[in-house]
Amino acid sequence: MLKIGNYELHTVINGTLRLDGGAMFGVVPKALWQNVTDVDEQNRIPLAARSLVALDRSANRLIVVDTGCGSKWDKKSAARYAIRHDPDALPTKLGEMGLGLADVTDVVITHLHFDHNGGLTDWYDEPGGKTSLRFPNARHWVHRSHLEHARCATPKDRASFVQADFAAVEDAGVLSFVEGDHPGPTIEGVRWMVSQGHTTCQLHPEFVGNERNLLFVGDLVPTIAHLKLGWVMSYDLRPLDTIREREVIYQRCLEEGLLLAFPHDPNHGGAMIAGTFHRPVVIETLWPNC
Repeated sequence: MLKIGNYELHTVINGTLRLDGGAMFGVVPKALWQNVTDVDEQNRIPLAARSLVALDRSANRLIVVDTGCGSKWDKKSAARYAIRHDPDALPTKLGEMGLGLADVTDVVITHLHFDHNGGLTDWYDEPGGKTSLRFPNARHWVHRSHLEHARCATPKDRASFVQADFAAVEDAGVLSFVEGDHPGPTIEGVRWMVSQGHTTCQLHPEFVGNERNLLFVGDLVPTIAHLKLGWVMSYDLRPLDTIREREVIYQRCLEEGLLLAFPHDPNHGGAMIAGTFHRPVVIETLWPNC
């Protein structure tokens, strides 16, 4: 557990998946990236589907950032991405904190790609039918422009969005919108950063403390192996923006001691970095082996 301001912060692995290594590292040749990660016979690398859990006991606020791939997968689709979803991971962690899914007050949707927020909903009755909210009492925070993009995605990224993941959230009227490039705070102790490199208006929560802050970097830096400035994904819609946004974040890490939390690293939930923004170096991992 990490304490930032009034928040107790935990990372939870909701499951695992594998995505193509070439897609995950873009123009970086396999001769390089295979030295920093495992790869299977289908050229896929292992990834975690992580949630960040933040609890402010004084305010009775329980925040879940991203929800994983979810359980709404047929065997063929799950096999394509080697998805192994653990529906008990988050309830178990919350149970250790004396809480449950119904106690979640806020869900932060960094973006609506299936590997980040397929877990917003579950099948209500039978597979392929209606869906229901997994967090029925929570406000669901999303950037308005990102939701608009998800509804009519481009041919390049259309496969990353599954309407069943978020249709019930829209229908239930539980969405709260963040807007603009520099949105003001809407949750006590949390600031927003908006990025454009990976997808339109990816939303990043920054938890604010007296001595240090922590930023959930989402798919700007999906794993420790992606810290190198130019190691950007083919999935990114605007890779040069990704590089520029990383530069800004890394400069803050060096100047302010900003901590980073990752969504996909299979071994570490986050890191403190040093070095330079051209060559960041991990000097401490957060939530190692979690």
